[in-house]
Amino acid sequence: MKKWLVILCLAVGLIACQQGIISDDPTLRLTFSHDTVLFDTVFTTMGSSTKQVMVYNPNKNAIHIDQVSMREGKYFKINLDGENNPEQLRDITLRGGDSLFVFIRTYIDPLNENSPVFIEDDIAFGVNGNTQKINLQAYGQDVIKIQGEDGLKVYPQNLTLTNQRPYLLYDTVAVGGNLTIEAGATIYMHTGAMIYAYGNVTAKGTKEAPIIFRGDRTDRLFDSVPYRMASGQWNGIYLLHAKNVMPTTYTMDHVHILSGGIGLYVYSEATGMLLPKMNLTNSRIHNHSIYGLVLQNVDATVVNCEISNCASYCVYLAGGKHDFVHNTIASYYGYPYTNLNLHQNILADDVAAVYINNLSKNTAKTKSSFTNCIITGGRKNSLMVATPLPDYYEGRFEGNYLRCDSLDKAYAKNNVYASDSDTMVFRNIYYLYEEYHYYDFHLDSLSPARGIGDSIAALEYPTDRVGIRRKQRPDAGCYEYVEE
Repeated sequence: MKKWLVILCLAVGLIACQQGIISDDPTLRLTFSHDTVLFDTVFTTMGSSTKQVMVYNPNKNAIHIDQVSMREGKYFKINLDGENNPEQLRDITLRGGDSLFVFIRTYIDPLNENSPVFIEDDIAFGVNGNTQKINLQAYGQDVIKIQGEDGLKVYPQNLTLTNQRPYLLYDTVAVGGNLTIEAGATIYMHTGAMIYAYGNVTAKGTKEAPIIFRGDRTDRLFDSVPYRMASGQWNGIYLLHAKNVMPTTYTMDHVHILSGGIGLYVYSEATGMLLPKMNLTNSRIHNHSIYGLVLQNVDATVVNCEISNCASYCVYLAGGKHDFVHNTIASYYGYPYTNLNLHQNILADDVAAVYINNLSKNTAKTKSSFTNCIITGGRKNSLMVATPLPDYYEGRFEGNYLRCDSLDKAYAKNNVYASDSDTMVFRNIYYLYEEYHYYDFHLDSLSPARGIGDSIAALEYPTDRVGIRRKQRPDAGCYEYVEE
């Protein structure tokens, strides 16, 4: 037994000795966990998150690293196993089979450019007369930062957001007058940021230059998951109308509202002829941790919109007249894990994609029509109507694909109701880690929503959300089917 212990100790000692021998063999190489480190868009003056690279010595013998240096050293900073002094990043011995960490950050000064600027540098490792490199890349972006005192920035009069440079809204922004947003404007929202607009709102984007609201995290939650896929990154957009003022008008076209808590919350204290008017077209409200679109005491026309994947209701209606034509309202939030507890302490299965409520005494009468729409999702009942009685609620549903119990024929006709066998409604309702165009709500070739829309109603809107001309017998939803 002692003999074997001696042999074992000698073997361990021999291996340790080999690991400690510094080889000058010029053929030996280091290996890296990443040869290229890419930082997504980095806002100037803000700094980035920290990324890390593992440096390995895969050889039996130790390697002497003469120096670790940066080609430029202007935009990127490195930390090597706790050391960030460039004078100390030399004469490093890395034992055989051992490794070390390199931590990398970037900080970019203002560039005085409207468009993103490509930034590049290298980390160079000198080993036995050879140089190995890790390439560093980033896009620096100048932004217009809006930040107030004590978390609030007030614009008592009008505010115009242009498309010259992106905006970074760091706090709550309150606009007392009219809010105008130019086509192509991008508004990054910091954690907890929100917009309160008390006057008219005009946000007219185009297919080629949409208006985008999104969180300000441009890096990745995990290697395969960009932060833009995480909901609840910012608070929401609130359009508020007081009781005793003239009606306001909200016009929003080609607007993308992504990954907040509440997408768009429109509320009025008025009644009757003083209700605000909203026209929401060709827009996308997606991936919110609470609601997508809330309309309370508002007369609204919603056309060619995708409102999708919200933990609570995608659409909540209470008071006012609402005309929905050719919209895709679909919630697979958390799907297929649908029995998640939400903030209201209810099950996701009990939360409809569309909820129409006329129970409140503080709201005007609710009149809602849905024509050529898709209302579906991963939950049991995607459409719920509280008190669906003619005395309290005037509704009309025609040419829709609906995942719900059959509606009263008094206000519903020519609809197709989902069955358990309908598994190919959309191209993709699952998250694809390898691809970043996840949750594709374009119609599948076998979709039961194809060709079921009302032709007369579609004449007023001959193209879909992305400009595809509708067929004589149109599809339900905001996307007309086209072969891939």
